[in-house]
Amino acid sequence: MYKKNNVEEVHTLMIPRDNEVIGTVYKALGASKFMINCADQKQRVCSIPGRLKRRFWVKENDLVLVKPWVVQGDEKGDIIWRYSILDKDTLKKRGFEIPK
Repeated sequence: MYKKNNVEEVHTLMIPRDNEVIGTVYKALGASKFMINCADQKQRVCSIPGRLKRRFWVKENDLVLVKPWVVQGDEKGDIIWRYSILDKDTLKKRGFEIPK
């Protein structure tokens, strides 16, 4: 929970499921595509799916949740969530690896 304009807001934390991995945006490539360093020691070119393009704004050094593609999963994926700065500390406390 955190306060914004003197109102407490409850924030849910997205935890990686199945084959999802946490990654750090390394470089913006343009056209909603980003180079991401993932926690599984792989670099992937990831894009924001069309249904999520207007939902969040991704910049370099942001922490994101990546879902690798079924085909070419070691090279490509989709960004399905962007973590806030407060979420980064919470993920570290829960034992998740945060890539640099």
